[in-house]
Amino acid sequence: MIDVREPAEHAEFNIGGQLMPLGELMDYAQDIPADKPVVVYCHHGVRSVIAIQRLELKFGMTNLINLMGGTHAWEMTIH
Repeated sequence: MIDVREPAEHAEFNIGGQLMPLGELMDYAQDIPADKPVVVYCHHGVRSVIAIQRLELKFGMTNLINLMGGTHAWEMTIH
């Protein structure tokens, strides 16, 4: 799992994903596995969609899955 939120957001609440902020994501692209499904998430699901689009366009990745609703939706299901 990849968390594309900012470090402060990740520190406040996270679901275990590796932090790769959207603004720095392309610097981490070589660390993203291309041979298995990878869930990408943010707070509401908007930045993760942008992240997936960028990675698909630039690197041709086809294994990325958006966590719809992001950590907000995740948190709502556990409370």
